[in-house]
Amino acid sequence: MDLPSFIWLWRIAAWSMGLSLAVYLGLLLTGSSVWYVRSHQKSQPGWLRFIHLLLGGALVALVLLLLSIGIIGTLGEHGNLGHSWHLGAGLLVVSLVLASMGAATQIASRPWARSLHVVLNALLFVAFAAVSYSGWTVVQQYLP
Repeated sequence: MDLPSFIWLWRIAAWSMGLSLAVYLGLLLTGSSVWYVRSHQKSQPGWLRFIHLLLGGALVALVLLLLSIGIIGTLGEHGNLGHSWHLGAGLLVVSLVLASMGAATQIASRPWARSLHVVLNALLFVAFAAVSYSGWTVVQQYLP
C-alpha cells in the first residue's frame, strides 16, 4: 500500500514531547514551591496551586496526544505495534501520569496520596528519560 509520509506526525510528536518536558519542569517548580510554602507554614498564594493544576492538566493532555500520535503513526507506518521498546516506555509514562493525576485528586481527603503523588512523579522523571531516549532512536529511522 502506498501511504503518505508520516514525517509531519513525527514532527508534531517531537514538539509535543519537548512541550511535555517543559510542562513537567514547570510542575516540578510549582510543586516544589507548594511544598516549601506548606512546610514552612506560610500562606500560599492562590495562583500557585492553580498554575500547578493547570500544568498538570496540560501534561495529561499532551501525554494522551503523544500516545495517539504514536499509535496512529506506528500503525500507519508499519501496520502493527511493538517495533521497539519505545511502546513499553510510552505506556509506562502514560500510566504514571494518569496514576499521578489520580493520586492528586485524592490529596485533600487522603493524606497518603500526597506521598504517592510525589513518588509517582519521581518515577515519571526516569520514565521520561527512557521514553525520550527510545523515541530518539525510533525517530532516527524516519528522518531523511
